[in-house]
Amino acid sequence: MAMPPSLPRIAVDVLRGGEGHRYAAHEWAQAELHLPVGSGPHPVAVVLHGGSWRMTYGKRVMRPVSRDLARHGWAAWNVEYRRVGRREGGGWPATFDDVAASIDHLASVDAPLDLARVALVGHSAGGSLALWAAARAQLPDGAPGAGTPRVAPALVIAQAPVANLERGRALTAPGGIVNTLLGGTPEEVPERYAVANPQHRAGLPTPMLLVHGEDDRTLTVRQSVEYVQAARAAGGPAELAALPHAAHRDHVDPRSAAWRVVLERLARD
Repeated sequence: MAMPPSLPRIAVDVLRGGEGHRYAAHEWAQAELHLPVGSGPHPVAVVLHGGSWRMTYGKRVMRPVSRDLARHGWAAWNVEYRRVGRREGGGWPATFDDVAASIDHLASVDAPLDLARVALVGHSAGGSLALWAAARAQLPDGAPGAGTPRVAPALVIAQAPVANLERGRALTAPGGIVNTLLGGTPEEVPERYAVANPQHRAGLPTPMLLVHGEDDRTLTVRQSVEYVQAARAAGGPAELAALPHAAHRDHVDPRSAAWRVVLERLARD
């Protein structure tokens, strides 16, 4: 994917952590809104952090790219959600409920936002959640996040995502992170994997870009390759940017080539 030599930047004046909001009653239902300078309405990037869905990681890791989004004219909605570990209540279905609620809450935020131009931007586990959230309208009744979303994404950018929750036995074996997230193996809780695994709904009509480093030692680029292949085979508008020499954490560094691919794609919308 070609990248321009430079992208326009605009002035921004935001707090270090952005403006705080709550999208539900529980402790972790928090999001930070980073607004560009100007009257708007501003396009919105819903920013979903990674970290293996674990409590060790939070929305702070996405603050640098959130501020950079605001500098480039996008409002950044940096979301926290319940994660697994420390008895904080994350996992199935809470993590998925939170992501759906946080996106829908944008419809209630008093800010100059253009909700017809919403992009989901997620890294690693957050990339998996972004791909999942794009499929909410197709989920069966009673599933977390099912139904007609109040805010529908016009674009999804998944950065080094866990695109297939069932790929790799270490992830789903007892003690594996996906096993912990969903509360069992694919054989034990197949109905949860059927809902949560983005690979099962590849081919969505929402335009998608998957960005993955070929040198990623945390999640192989094969995850993204296979997702995009399946999406295209089903007629979905999916693109892949496979980046030589890019590692897993490059995607959350606003100075990196991996992040510039995200900005270049957003500049097209």
